[in-house]
Amino acid sequence: MFKDLMPILSTLRRHKIAAGLIVLEVALTCAIVTNALHLIQTRVEALATDSGLAESELIVLNLRGAKPLPREQVAGVVAADLARLRALPGVQAATATNQIAYGHNSNNSGVSLSPDSNNRLFVAAQYEGDEQFIPALGLRLVAGRNFQPDEVLDAAKVFSAPEPRIGQVIVNQLMARKLFPDGAAVGKVIYVFGGTPSTIIGVVDTLTHPQLHRAMRTDAGPAMIFPLRGGGSYVLRVDPAQRDAQLKAATAALEADDRTRVVTQAETLTEMRAQFYAQDRAMAWLMGGVCVALLLVTAMGIVGLACFWVQQRTRMIGTRRALGATEGQVLRYFQLENLLLTTAGIALGLGGAWGLSQLLMQAYELPRLPWLYLPAGALTLWALGQAAVWAPARRAARLSPVAALRS
Repeated sequence: MFKDLMPILSTLRRHKIAAGLIVLEVALTCAIVTNALHLIQTRVEALATDSGLAESELIVLNLRGAKPLPREQVAGVVAADLARLRALPGVQAATATNQIAYGHNSNNSGVSLSPDSNNRLFVAAQYEGDEQFIPALGLRLVAGRNFQPDEVLDAAKVFSAPEPRIGQVIVNQLMARKLFPDGAAVGKVIYVFGGTPSTIIGVVDTLTHPQLHRAMRTDAGPAMIFPLRGGGSYVLRVDPAQRDAQLKAATAALEADDRTRVVTQAETLTEMRAQFYAQDRAMAWLMGGVCVALLLVTAMGIVGLACFWVQQRTRMIGTRRALGATEGQVLRYFQLENLLLTTAGIALGLGGAWGLSQLLMQAYELPRLPWLYLPAGALTLWALGQAAVWAPARRAARLSPVAALRS
């Protein structure tokens, strides 16, 4: 094989433009496809993010009245609405919350272990709900207890005070571990609203940030629940087989007593998830199409160049066959030539892939390209190059010496 190296290099020097174009094509394909596959992987990971909720059992409703309610009346109206919703047949639990996964709201607060607000450790998603928040959303309590009905406060009254006082809080496991890596979190105190402490009374297994793209970042995973009743979305947990019927019944119940109120959103959480991830799915399919198209174009370029060179070297092939070269030797000649071109392109492409990854990290805060993508991309293009050149090389190897010399 190595005795063919010098003739191959001599031939490539005489066809610099054609060889250079193939090298450039392989390099661009390597750089773009490697990063495109990484983007697809990040989108697939996003699509698989666990919200921690009983998604298939949840329906979400939002109301709008003819005019905004005075803040001091909101908690009373919400309590009356929840009583009607909980009385509906088939409703397992119902709550009102300020935010939910796949929604448009994003409420967050800084968390500290001391009254000094300058010692904030991180920012956590701030959920608000009553004693049915955990069962309604299908969360799993792994430590401590749930809120008691008499611990639920009027959100308007709490936040009208100069320094809000909320005695209890429930956190997710990630937040508990970040705060107290060496011990249990239940019974410990945190500071969220100035110098007033809140005691952790429970820990839930999984509760993500409502904007799940942020939840995938290590600094946006903590979440906490406060026992507050205020405006927001109504969330009902029902039998999945009866979701559509329950959606209509809940809408009718909320609009029954006051015709000036209109339900502006009545959706299942699975529908909200599909809408939330619509762009991610479209991006994944688009990137997949780009990868396939680039690989096909590269393969066609290699096939076209190999066919052209076989035509140009017909007499050389005939001479080699007449001097005793076997079909296997002629085939290996073209495969080695292709291996050299693709290796040069891959070397350039891997550098380009890493540089493009750094640019995407800075411009779009994407995660770093895992190093395993580089050898995987190289192996893929080597295999593609060998597969693409095999047919024209095989055709050249089967040329009879007489026919080749006559041409």
